[in-house]
Amino acid sequence: MHDNQPRTITPDALPEVITRYLTAHHSHDTATAIAVFTDDATVIDDGNTYQGTAAIERWLDRTATEFNYTIHLTGAQQTDPAHYIATHHLEGNFPGGTVDLRYQFTLNNDLIEHLAIEP
Repeated sequence: MHDNQPRTITPDALPEVITRYLTAHHSHDTATAIAVFTDDATVIDDGNTYQGTAAIERWLDRTATEFNYTIHLTGAQQTDPAHYIATHHLEGNFPGGTVDLRYQFTLNNDLIEHLAIEP
């Protein structure tokens, strides 16, 4: 892995902390999901930035109830030991009804320091 170019990995090769977050987020288990973030973590989703675990927890609670959707992990990539991308396909009752999203993770000491979610 050079030049910061992501390389494709199998989804089961994602770090355990990312898998734990994705599983908890998909099952609306906010307590488990929030526990994998650093205290000063940042999440960027839908043009909004959530800084710190209190703001991220509010975001997780809101996203758990805002729309009904199915989500499937369709791919994974690694740029370096701290940077991963998990691509998901979502279908539901949100505007547009279907979207592929890239969950871009930055890890720090086996916790999520930054998560950016974008098409």
